[in-house]
Amino acid sequence: MSTAVFTGLGVAAPNGLGAEEYWAATRTGRNGIGRITHFVPDQYPAQLAGEVKGFVAEEHLPGRLLPQTDRMTRLALAAADWALADAGVDPGDLDDYDMGVVTASSSGGFEFGQNELRKLWSEGGRRVSAYQSFAWFYAVNSGQISIRNGMKGPSGVLVGDQAGGLDALAQARRQIRKGTPLVVTGGVDASICPWGWVAQLAGGRLSRSRRPEHAYLPFDAEAAGHVPGEGGAILILEDRAAARRRGARTYGEFAGYGATFDPAPGSGRPPGLRRAVELALDDAGVRPDQVDVVFADAAAVPELDRIEAEALTGVFGPYGVPVTAPKTLVGRLYSGAAPLDLAAALLSLRDGVIPATAHVLPDPRHRLDLVTGPPRTAELRTALVLARGYGGFNSAVVLRTDRAPDDSD
Repeated sequence: MSTAVFTGLGVAAPNGLGAEEYWAATRTGRNGIGRITHFVPDQYPAQLAGEVKGFVAEEHLPGRLLPQTDRMTRLALAAADWALADAGVDPGDLDDYDMGVVTASSSGGFEFGQNELRKLWSEGGRRVSAYQSFAWFYAVNSGQISIRNGMKGPSGVLVGDQAGGLDALAQARRQIRKGTPLVVTGGVDASICPWGWVAQLAGGRLSRSRRPEHAYLPFDAEAAGHVPGEGGAILILEDRAAARRRGARTYGEFAGYGATFDPAPGSGRPPGLRRAVELALDDAGVRPDQVDVVFADAAAVPELDRIEAEALTGVFGPYGVPVTAPKTLVGRLYSGAAPLDLAAALLSLRDGVIPATAHVLPDPRHRLDLVTGPPRTAELRTALVLARGYGGFNSAVVLRTDRAPDDSD
C-alpha cells in the first residue's frame, strides 16, 4: 500500500501569511485576534475575529480571477501556489491526470453571495454577477485550484467545519493509495461578513468577550466560547515513492486516520472522540506511549472541553502527553482550522518545538499537560491532531516523521 507524505505547506492565517511567517508568529505568541474590521460589528454581541491581515489579492492572482472569486477562494489559490512552490512542484511538469485536488469547506463563498444578494434586492436581477452561480459553492476552491494548475486527477470537496478539514486530508490519502501521485488538499474558509456572522452566532458557541487575549480560553475555568477566524492551510500530499524519485523533501508521513460520530443526545452512549483517537492510532500502528504531542480541537465550551480532556486522559492517562492548541492565537477557522493545526504539527516535528496554548490558565480538573508559557522543546517523532465538527463529527490524524530514504514502502 502506498504511503502518503507531506511535501509542501501553504498557509494563510490571521497571524501570518506563508508557513514560515505563521510558524514564527505561533512560536513567539503573536496574536491574530482582534476587533472585526471587515464590517462594523457594533450591533452584534460577538465582535472579535481572527482576520487574515496584509493579503492583497491583486499581488498574488491575475486580474481576471478577481471578479469571479470570493475572499476564501483568493486565499486558497494563493496558499495553493505557496504550497506547490514549497514542495518544488511545477504542475506543468506533471501529467494532468496525476494531480488531484481535495479540499474542505464549511460555508462556501459567503461574502460573495451576500454582495450579490444585496445587488438583487437593491438593483435588480440584471445586476447580479453570473459568477454567483459558482463563486459561493462549497467546491469552488477545489475547482479553481484545479483549473489554475491544470489538475484533472480525482478531486472533490468535503463539506464540514472543523472535522471536515481532516476528512478532506483522509480522502486525499485514499486517492494517493489508489494511484494518484499528488493531491493538493486542506481547507480555507472566510465568512467574516454580516451574513456569515449571523450564521455563526446562531450556533451559540461564540465568545462575547471584548478582550482579544481573554476571549478564547479552551481548557480554562473561564472558557466561554470560541473566537471565529478566517484562513487555513493548503498542503501537498504525495506518494512517498514518487516524491523520492523527484528528490522532494518531506515534512512527515500521514500515518493514521480515524473518524466517528457522536450518539444522539440522551442515548446514554459515550461521545465518539476517544474512539476516533483509538482508530487513528490503530491505523498508524502506534501505541499511546509513542505519541509525543497532541494538537487539540479546543472548543472552549466547558462541556466540550471536558469531553476532549476525558478522551485524552482515557487514552494517554492523566498528564500523559503534552497537549497544545495554537489556534488560541488565530481563532477557530472552521474547515481551515484542522489543516492549519496539521501544518503546525508538521513544523513541530521538523523543529522539535511544541508551540504554546496562549492566554490560557489550565483548569486542573482536566488533568492535561497543556503546554502554556514559552514553547517547549522536545524530541518529536509522532503527533496527533484532533478536530470536532458541529453536530457530533470527530476526526483524528496521526503524523510521524518520515522514515530514512532507504526504507521501502
